Amino acid sequence: MLAETICSAVSAAGLGIAAVTAWRKRFLAATRIAAYSLVPIALVLTGVVDWVAGIAFKPSVWIGFGLLAVAWLLFATTRAIERRNGGTRKERRAAARAAQGEAVAPAASAPSLGAGLADSRARPGTKSPQRSAAPAEDFSDIEAILKKHGI
Repeated sequence: MLAETICSAVSAAGLGIAAVTAWRKRFLAATRIAAYSLVPIALVLTGVVDWVAGIAFKPSVWIGFGLLAVAWLLFATTRAIERRNGGTRKERRAAARAAQGEAVAPAASAPSLGAGLADSRARPGTKSPQRSAAPAEDFSDIEAILKKHGI
């Protein structure tokens, strides 16, 4: 009953302000104010105010909201732990099985993490990588900078 009276008073005050605004020849603003002032009385007439008041003052409703919050926290916590640990239980088991076996490409006949650089130098017809030239170039740049500064 009190909520309906308050909403009616707010709507009446809003319509009064809209009338004053229209009297000042600001019709667009007056129409907008009238639209806003009709919302509270419309909510009373549709029953939304009674519904909200019924929800706000029932302890069982607040317990329900509390349980929803707890459920959401549990879901969020398990999701965060799952992300930190690297996926679901199935994904962890598959990763453990893959780690136990040899690292072999699907169509490879030998392990892909085998000999590496030494094996490629031993094979005829393969080019050896030019790794020794890169550090020399880096040192020459550093030497040039040091000479420039007189060091």
